[in-house]
Amino acid sequence: MLLATVVLWALNFTVTKYVLTHGFRPLAYSVVRYGAATLLFCLITFARERSFRVGGRHGLLLGAAAVLLWLNQLGYVYSIKFTTASTVALIIGTTPIFVAVFAHAVGLEQLSRAFWIAGVISFVGAALIAVGERGGLSANVKGDALAVVTAATWAAYSVAITPLMRDYSPYRISAIVLVGCWLLLAAAGGYQVPGQRFDLGWLTWVAFGYAVLGPLVITNVLWFTSIDRVGPSRASLFANLQPFFAVVFALILLHEHMTRIQIAGGFLIAAGIVLERRTHMPASPPASGVERERVGTVTK
Repeated sequence: MLLATVVLWALNFTVTKYVLTHGFRPLAYSVVRYGAATLLFCLITFARERSFRVGGRHGLLLGAAAVLLWLNQLGYVYSIKFTTASTVALIIGTTPIFVAVFAHAVGLEQLSRAFWIAGVISFVGAALIAVGERGGLSANVKGDALAVVTAATWAAYSVAITPLMRDYSPYRISAIVLVGCWLLLAAAGGYQVPGQRFDLGWLTWVAFGYAVLGPLVITNVLWFTSIDRVGPSRASLFANLQPFFAVVFALILLHEHMTRIQIAGGFLIAAGIVLERRTHMPASPPASGVERERVGTVTK
């Protein structure tokens, strides 16, 4: 289940790039996709729990989480539009570093000197990926910057919902936040929907269907089920494979190209993540929900 989850997540970078280059406008794509996925996931959650009730004291935190996820989706869809899927996948590989930094900032974790070395290594890798693009840094600077925003906002979202994981299941939290995120996407991107053509090719619609069911619905069920069975530590090892699979898919299916400098940057990010995992020191033993969310830091 873990391997299937990571592969489904990784393929979504390629699928999103294909959809955006074959007829879908970025915000129209996000609005329609999230609308369909939110409906399906809410039905699954209600079938499991029979309720979406949460305490009023958590409303502000849920709202903040929805805003962060909304910003994450804006960054994701436009980063894919402005640069290559493989570049975005590698830069988003820095997400675990951002998670640890934000968790440290709010007092959830202590970070060692070795961690900061790991962080520097990873961000140097991200810089090499940007600089190493064909045409130089100026070629896709918007896409690169938005990929960094995507990684940072997903990390902030993961840390923001940590307190909620102590009181509610990940299904209920995800369902509520997805609804809030979709409302924000509809408000910000609804203007693109009326002008969106829907007479697209069959392969574009197959890709769209995959983007709804695969990375937003099926993977949530597989991910949370597998974590309950094998634990978060093993799951985190699989999650780190996502950038690798994503690059492989983009190179094979989209015929993208990577320079040697970008490949070196990817290895540096991987080295930083490995070092970060080895030096991670929580301030206190985390609740199961806290650690569960920490490893669930890459999904689109």
